[in-house]
Amino acid sequence: MRLYIALTALVLAVPACASKPVAHSDAEVTAVFESFYGAVKRGDPAAAMSVIAPDAMFVESGTLETRAEYEKNHLPLDMDFERQITGKRGPLRITFAGDSAWVIATTEYDGKVDGGPVAFASSQLMVLTKDADAWKIRSIHWSSRPLDQ
Repeated sequence: MRLYIALTALVLAVPACASKPVAHSDAEVTAVFESFYGAVKRGDPAAAMSVIAPDAMFVESGTLETRAEYEKNHLPLDMDFERQITGKRGPLRITFAGDSAWVIATTEYDGKVDGGPVAFASSQLMVLTKDADAWKIRSIHWSSRPLDQ
């Protein structure tokens, strides 16, 4: 009888100990998204890279870049571009799955860069994961098309 009571207590206690899914807010992920793009716009590479995971990968125009390659090669170009023009971003679409999130956004650019006209729409897909208490960007994929399409 004691064994039966102990097993019953154990069976009833296990569901109470199970971890409940953590609810994440759009605001947490939006803050990281805006922190990255704000730092790029300000020309602050250290701040931009502070929200990037060590093993992050970047995808643009059919090429892949590691975190180090992006920081060395592409980030300076992005900062120069953003310094010269202001884009009009559409609403963010944020989706969560556990401690992962992805953000989809579009930005329209219409103006001049390096003295030449620029008119295109950029789509961004940013994948983030939450480690400990901080969201980190694991990947960003950019694609673009002319505005007239």
